[in-house]
Amino acid sequence: MLADLTAGAVEDAEARASERPLAAVEKDALSRPPARDALQVLAPADRVKIIAEVKRASPSRGDLAAIPDPALQARLYEQGGASTISVLTEQRRFKGSLADLEAVRDAVSLPVLRKDFIATEYQVLEARAAGADLVLLIVAALPQETLERLHALTVDLGMTPLVETHSAEEVDRAADVGARLIGVNARDLSTFELDRDLFGRLAERIPAGAVKIAESAVLTPADVTHYRADGADVVLIGEALVTGDPVATLTAFLEAGA
Repeated sequence: MLADLTAGAVEDAEARASERPLAAVEKDALSRPPARDALQVLAPADRVKIIAEVKRASPSRGDLAAIPDPALQARLYEQGGASTISVLTEQRRFKGSLADLEAVRDAVSLPVLRKDFIATEYQVLEARAAGADLVLLIVAALPQETLERLHALTVDLGMTPLVETHSAEEVDRAADVGARLIGVNARDLSTFELDRDLFGRLAERIPAGAVKIAESAVLTPADVTHYRADGADVVLIGEALVTGDPVATLTAFLEAGA
């Protein structure tokens, strides 16, 4: 599944590149105002911080919410106390777009993450051109040389890479490229099964000084409390926020992670 999602995302990026060449995207990326400092915003504190996700659908859950106005959704997240906004831009299975990211960027003052299956320099550059402050890099989807190259490019463009892992080996690979934001995704992207305890087993392996992010398997305040007790600095939440009242849900989750 992960290989198929990544291949599809790259194919879609190649189609965009046929209409908007790399040189044009690079020019747009370099003309953007400096990216927001996500490391400072997400730095460990005396309470958990939340990355709130604009997410219409997923392969595991199907359609979640129509979200006709992603900018409004993002403003509600900001109102509710989110620290960063994640925007799904994968179009085939998650029904997102770079237009969603651009709309969110224009609507909020928070850092914005491009969440997609990124495997090429073009995708990183178009993320910055669209206003992204962070880019998701999934260790399981990338050879180490590619991970190193894309991580370096992301940093060179002033953005922050969020490096996603699913195993001890992948945490080590993230550490080897110098990742300072390391996520542990409870969802196995091969089987889509969830293991909420995976973060707790891997948290101590994440290097000191890196921000520890728990991803997936968050539906109730108790899930946030669980991740916080296991050492999470940040929790990334999608489904629970798009299927309920985002402000009230964020308020409850932040209280649970205090």
